[in-house]
Formats: sequence, C-alpha cells, structure tokens
Amino acid sequence: MEIKAAVVSEMSGGFTIERLELCDPNDDEVVVRIVGVGICHTDLAGRDGHLPIPPPPSVFGHEGAGIVAKAGRRVTRVKPGDHVVLAWDYCGACAPCKSGKELYCLNFFRHNFHGARPDGSITLRQGDQAVHGSFFNQSSFADYALANERNVVKVRDDVPLEILGPMGCGVMTGAGAVMNALRPRPGAAIAVFGAGAVGLSAVLAAAVCGCAIIIAVDVNAGRLQVAKELGATHTVNAAEVDPVETIRRLTGGGVEFSLECVGSPRVLRQAVDVLPRLGVCGLVGVVPPGTEVALDMDLIMNGRTVRGILGGDAVPDLFIPRLIELYRQGRFPFDRLITLYPFEGINQAVEDMQAGRVIKPVLRL
Repeated sequence: MEIKAAVVSEMSGGFTIERLELCDPNDDEVVVRIVGVGICHTDLAGRDGHLPIPPPPSVFGHEGAGIVAKAGRRVTRVKPGDHVVLAWDYCGACAPCKSGKELYCLNFFRHNFHGARPDGSITLRQGDQAVHGSFFNQSSFADYALANERNVVKVRDDVPLEILGPMGCGVMTGAGAVMNALRPRPGAAIAVFGAGAVGLSAVLAAAVCGCAIIIAVDVNAGRLQVAKELGATHTVNAAEVDPVETIRRLTGGGVEFSLECVGSPRVLRQAVDVLPRLGVCGLVGVVPPGTEVALDMDLIMNGRTVRGILGGDAVPDLFIPRLIELYRQGRFPFDRLITLYPFEGINQAVEDMQAGRVIKPVLRL
C-alpha cells in the first residue's frame, strides 16, 4: 500500500515527507494507521549514525499510537479498529525474553535496528529503491506503520489516542524506572537528574509512589519549573550550584534513590555521590557504546548500588494500561509534557526539542 512517511535521505539530514510503498503484513503482523507519534532522542541518534543501523534512506519513529487497519490471519491479540500503542520488538525465545525481560532480549538489535524485518526482508520501498524501516519494528514517522503483534499494545478507546505514543518509550522508561525498578517506599527521598520527558515522567511516578522528597536536577530553569508543577518538592539548577552539595544539605546526608536521565558520565557520578549507604542509583540516560565513568569505589563498596534500567523494566502490555488508568484518574498528567505539531512540521518539532523549547513533541497525523 502507498503511505506517506518522513524520510531521512542522508546522515544527519532533515526529514522530507515522501510517498513510499509499504509491504503487506505477514500472518503475525499488523498495519496500524498512525494517529500520533512522539519524537525521541533515540530517533535522532539513529538519524545521526549513533546506532548500529544501516545507512539512509531511512524512516524512523518508535513512539507511535494509532488504530489497527489490517491484521494477519494468525494475529489474535488485536483486530482492525482497536486502539493501540506501539512498543519495541523482541525474539521471545532467549533467556531474558522467557523470564519476562523482553527489553534485555539477546536479539534486540536484530529485531529493532536492523532496517528490515529480523529475517532481512525489506518492508519499505520507493520505486525500485529499498528504504530502511522497521525501526523498533514500526517506523512510525508515517501515516501507516507495520508491526508484529508482539510489539502492539491494545489500549482503551476513551483516552485521546494522539497523545499516547510516548507511552511506548519515553514516558514508560521514566515512570517504569521508578515504579518497576527502584520501587521507592512511601516517604522515601529521590533525586532525578535530567528534567526531560524521561526525567519528568520519573518525577510523576515518584509522586504516585508517595515519595516525600522529590528533587529534580537540570540546567534549564523552565523545565525545573515544570518539575515543581508536576510534583517535585525541590529543584536544583546544576548550572548555578553544586548539585551534590545542595542535595546533601537539603536532605541531611543524601537521598535513598537517584536516577540519571541525561546520559553523561559526570552526571552519573553526581547521582551516585548523593546516595547514603544502601542507596540505589538507576541509570537510564543513553550513551554511545564504550562510554566510561569514574566512580569512587569506596562509595560503592559501602552498600551503594548502581544499576542499568532499560525501558523502565516494563512489560508494555501490563504497564501501559496501568499508566493510562493513572492518567484517567488525574494522578499521572503526562500530557503536560506534550506539544503537538502537524506531521509536516517534523523538522520544526525536532529543532524545538533540541533547543529545549519543548519537552516532548508529538506529531499529529
């Protein structure tokens, strides 16, 4: 079928809206009419060559939400007309997948960054030219996307579908890092380093968990103000003060939990240094492979933990509907993070996100 997609034709180039041909779904696949799709820094990392993916031309997008248009004959989880959020794909056969940790799938790259289906077959073409798609097994910077039923999450149809796309990555990553991985008790103290979409989703989750002290750290005063409005009890502008000294002073010795959402070795060191004994630091900020960090070994030896967290340690089929229910109850207002753009405004949306003018741009189709 003919679709309209945002194509990157050269490394680090802009997006152009072009007509492509999307192949028919296999028996275990679905075609989704995209209603809204979030823009994430991972999309830009792929565009700029920071991920092990094939060269352009390519179609990115991995925070899609829409309506099932077609379903393969062996698909049982959804049917045409269902509202869905698209997440990541996985093999389902390796040890992490069988233990319910699909994001730690040993074949994750082949299923999400291959530029094609896991078997190598191409899903997008422009005339005789192959276009690399299947990004996170969706490539949802398009009006229609092809996904496997594994990475399609059915959601209720009484919530605005156009804003739900970020649930499939950024929002789920931040919220899940707190709710599924760190699991702070009511009354606990937490510091979130980085007040972007992931960090602010973590702030919202910390409020849901009943944390008594929620400290947001960033260098953008506007984002720190948003963090206050979303439940942060304190904010720290790291461009003006030493965040480690400030947090230790505010808390009388440190926070039980910290979360690094920036992807910076220097910030990770700060997030570890604010922990007292037995404190836990979660790392969710994405960095290029080979990035190293220097930590005080004595701090780690004295009962502190540093752990990596992918995708909020979430099972999307379970976690996304729970977050949506919290949103319906007014307890998880993630929509406050979103700025809507027309699909044709994708380059402006990217520019605004990179300049820090918006937190989570979402393209509306």
